[in-house]
Amino acid sequence: MDKNRLTALVAVFIVQLLYGLNFTFANDVIDGGYIKPFGFILLRIFAAACLFWFFSLFTPKEKIEKKDFIKLFIASIFGIATNMLLFFKGFEYTTPIHASVIMIVTPIIVLILSGFFLNERITPPKLLGVLLGFAGAIVLSVYGKSTQAGDNILLGNLFVFLNAVSYSIYLVMIKKLTDKYHPFAFIKWLFLFGFFLVIPFGYNDLMAVQWHTFNNYIIFCVVFVIIGATFLTYLLNPIGLRHLRASTVSSFLYLQPVVAVIFSILMKSDSFDTVKFIASILIFGGVYLATLRPKLK
Repeated sequence: MDKNRLTALVAVFIVQLLYGLNFTFANDVIDGGYIKPFGFILLRIFAAACLFWFFSLFTPKEKIEKKDFIKLFIASIFGIATNMLLFFKGFEYTTPIHASVIMIVTPIIVLILSGFFLNERITPPKLLGVLLGFAGAIVLSVYGKSTQAGDNILLGNLFVFLNAVSYSIYLVMIKKLTDKYHPFAFIKWLFLFGFFLVIPFGYNDLMAVQWHTFNNYIIFCVVFVIIGATFLTYLLNPIGLRHLRASTVSSFLYLQPVVAVIFSILMKSDSFDTVKFIASILIFGGVYLATLRPKLK
């Protein structure tokens, strides 16, 4: 295995590890009422944008072609604004385990998009995988329950699913940009555009935050979401995409529910039951079939 591919694999592994932990930390902040979802998103994007622009000062300067700014703006709609708004809004109604399991339909969505836009062949096993994956998502959404008052699992899972669709579009869109530019050269623009896109949604919620109520754990959770689950993940994903296929990168999402389940149970933020187990088996089976490579004749 060459060094670049190994680096890419390590990068995407770390991304999924950070995302897996993020389910619990973000959930604790939102469910605790410390920051409303859209206010948290505005804070998250603003802080990450500052970090990307600051560190870009110390990287080689690359000029973005004018035609690529349109792609960056559209990518920021799907990969920054829509993706994060839906994800955190979904967290207001669902649980860490539900969200992490729903998110692994992303490889299936990437597969479908790759079939349309990258001319990848969709085989019968892959089609069966798509159907199984969606069946699992439906089971989890319709029959899954939460022990937390005020949760609306069906609505929350729908938001998380739409977030997965949005994130999948983003992965396919930035594939070519990662081949062309250094991550710091274009990600700073993604977050700048994303910041202005979410201001109308999160400004009032962010201004209403009672910062003095934050304890040390909540402060840590917020910092982790900003640095670990935003700055580092959005930096490392393009590194992976530079040397791996978009479908390969998305397949690493299988790790998210494993990390999320173990950590959320340890932190007592969620519990695992029969419905979640059955749904997980359906989705994992669907993802496995959907990502099988066709046999060469």
